[in-house]
Amino acid sequence: MGRVPSDSASGPAPEVYEPDPRRWRALAVTLTAGFMSLLDVSIVNVALPSIQRGLDTTDAGVQWVVSGYALTFGLVLVSGGRLGDAVGRRRMFLIALSAFVATSAVAGAAVNETMLVLARLAQGVAAGLLTPQNSGLIQELFRGAERGRAFGAFGTTVAISTAVGPVLGGLIIALFGADEGWRWVFFVNVPIGAVAFVLAVKLLPKAHTRGRGLASQLDFPGMALLGLAVLGVLFPLVRSEQDGLRELWWMFLPACACGVAFVRWERRVLGRGGSPLLDVRLFTRTPGYATGAAIATVYFTGFAGIWLVFALFFQHGLGYTPLESGLVVTPFALGAAVSATVAGRLVARWGRRLTLLGLSLVMLGLGTVALVVPYTTAATAGYVVAVPLLVAGVGGGMVISPNTTLTLDRVPTRMAGAAGGALQTGQRIGTAIGVAVLASVFHAGVANSGAGYPTALRWALLCSVVLTVVALSLATMDARRYRHRRLSEQTRSVT
Repeated sequence: MGRVPSDSASGPAPEVYEPDPRRWRALAVTLTAGFMSLLDVSIVNVALPSIQRGLDTTDAGVQWVVSGYALTFGLVLVSGGRLGDAVGRRRMFLIALSAFVATSAVAGAAVNETMLVLARLAQGVAAGLLTPQNSGLIQELFRGAERGRAFGAFGTTVAISTAVGPVLGGLIIALFGADEGWRWVFFVNVPIGAVAFVLAVKLLPKAHTRGRGLASQLDFPGMALLGLAVLGVLFPLVRSEQDGLRELWWMFLPACACGVAFVRWERRVLGRGGSPLLDVRLFTRTPGYATGAAIATVYFTGFAGIWLVFALFFQHGLGYTPLESGLVVTPFALGAAVSATVAGRLVARWGRRLTLLGLSLVMLGLGTVALVVPYTTAATAGYVVAVPLLVAGVGGGMVISPNTTLTLDRVPTRMAGAAGGALQTGQRIGTAIGVAVLASVFHAGVANSGAGYPTALRWALLCSVVLTVVALSLATMDARRYRHRRLSEQTRSVT
C-alpha cells in the first residue's frame, strides 16, 4: 500500500496551516474534559459498595451503573466524531461538555436506583460525544512533531485516567463517608467541567462557515446501522458478569449482519458523492490506519481488564481496602504518565519502534507479576509488584500515544473526528472484551485452583500477555510495511 496521494489540481484546495497561538492552552482545556469522561469509566467501580448502601440498590442495578455508562459511551463515539466534523468541533465540545456536567450533577443527586442508572446512561452518551472532539482538535490544531507531542499529552491523559480512577475513588469515599461519598464521585465533575467550559469558550477555535446544510452532511442510515452493530457487540459483553454472554450470544449474529450492511451502505454513499459517516477508504488507503486501529483494539483487550482482576485479587484475595488496592497499582500510572509524554516527543523520530519497545515492556512487567505473585503474602505483595508494574506502565505509555499519533497522522482533518471516534470505538470494544475474558479466567482460576487467588491472578495476567503478543505482532508487521515512515507536516486527503 502506498501513500495517500495529495490533492490534485482538480480536487479541493490543500489546507493552509497557520499555527494558533492559543493551541497549547486549548489542548489543556480539552484534555481536562477528556480526563473526566475517561475517569468515570473506572472511578465508579470503587464507589459501588457505597452506592448500594446509600440507595439500597439491587446487584443488577448497581452493575448497570458501570455497564450502562460503558455501553452508551461506546455506542455514539463515531457519530459524535462525525457531528464534530460536520458542525464544528468547538460547538460539539461545548454541547457535550455541558451535557456531561449536567448528567454528572443528576447522577450525584439521584434519589433512587432508576434515576441513577438513567443519569449514567445519559452521562455515557455525553462522554461519547465529547471524547472524539479531543483527537479531532489535535488534528486541527497541530502538525508534524507538534502533533506527536500533543498526542503524547493525550496518551498521558488516557493512561492516568485509567489507572488513577480507583485511587481517586477511594480517596473521595474516605473523605466524604461510606454512605454518601459516592455522590461526590459524580459531583466533582461539576466545578471542573464549569471551569473547562468557560475556558473552552475563550480558547477553542471557531469553525469555518460551511456551505451545505447539516442534514446533507450527516449519514443517518449509517449511524443507525453502526449503532446497532456496536450495540450487538457491546451489550452482551458489558452484561457478561450477569450471564450476558450465555444468554445474549445470539446478538453477535445480527451485529455482524449490521456491520456488513454498514460497510456496503457507506460504499454506496461514497459512490454517489455523499458524506458517509465513516469513509471506509480510511482502512484501505490511509497508511497505518487499519493496522493502528487493530493494535489499539487488541492492546486494550489485554490491558483494560487487568484493573478489575487486580482489584479482585487485592481486595477479595488479600483483604486490602479499595484505597490500598488503588495505591498498589499507582506505579503503573506514574510510569505511563512519564513515558507517554516523552514518547510523544520522540514519535516523530522513532515512529513504530516506540510501540514495539512499549509492548515488550508491558509483556515483561505483567509477566513478572504473574510469575512472582503466587510467592508473596498480603504484607509484601504491594512492594513486590511495584517495580514490575512500573516497568509495565512505562511500556503502556509508549504504546498509547505513539500508536494514536501514527494511526491518525495521515487522516484528513475533515475526517479527524469520525476517524478518532472509530479508533476509540475499537478501544471500547476491546475494553469490554478484555474485562469479560480476564474476569472469566480469574473467576475460573479461583473456583478450580486449590491455590486460589494468586494462581487465578497468574492465569489472568498470562492471558493479558498473550494478547499483548498479538498486538506486538501487528506492530511488527506495520513497522516492516512502513519502514521509512515519518510524520506528515500537512494533512493529506483520502482519494
